[in-house]
Amino acid sequence: MTAELPLVQRVWSASCDATIDFTSVAKTSSMIAFARGHDGWTVHVRGPETRGTSLTCLKGWEFFGVELRLGTCLPLHPPSGLTDLRDALLPTLPGGRIVLGNRDWEMPTEQNIDVFVDRLARARLLFFDPLVDEIRHGERPHGMSERIAQIRFRRAVGISHRKLASIEQARHAAQLLAVGRSIADVVTAGGYYDQSQLARAMRWATGHTPGELRSGTPFLAW
Repeated sequence: MTAELPLVQRVWSASCDATIDFTSVAKTSSMIAFARGHDGWTVHVRGPETRGTSLTCLKGWEFFGVELRLGTCLPLHPPSGLTDLRDALLPTLPGGRIVLGNRDWEMPTEQNIDVFVDRLARARLLFFDPLVDEIRHGERPHGMSERIAQIRFRRAVGISHRKLASIEQARHAAQLLAVGRSIADVVTAGGYYDQSQLARAMRWATGHTPGELRSGTPFLAW
């Protein structure tokens, strides 16, 4: 399953040399994240983020994680219950092992987290719904009503198809602004009616105005 349908969309890492405020931008995918502070490691299962959220990274903290392919989730922790930073914290044992599915697992590193994801999938603790891609692109699986298709999509992804599309649209526009594209150009390229609609989208998706995004001043976690 993992060879034909890779479940890892992106591996990321971050560390804070000084305490800094930043904005976590709206996201559509679920993730498994690892954080190390003064008291050791914590392991988080996180769902989609439907809005930008102001956060603080404390000096000396380290993070890494894996963003999962859209439609991939841990059935023990459904993404609909994890939206907007309502993380599930996985128990850990002395020595740093992780408890999941009545088993304990070796704590992965940034370098081998894809192996960790593969092992979870083989143990059926990580599930990918292959119909999500079809529904995402406007195709209804044969014999499935629109209502059932949307329920299935939301169960696997954690948010509705409509909300996913608006987040993807806003992220694309924010990325264009962040590289210096003019606001007028981004209105057109991003598919917005006017600058007011773009500004509203940037506010809920990133917590910043289009002008702030173009200036390059805000620190954003994509």
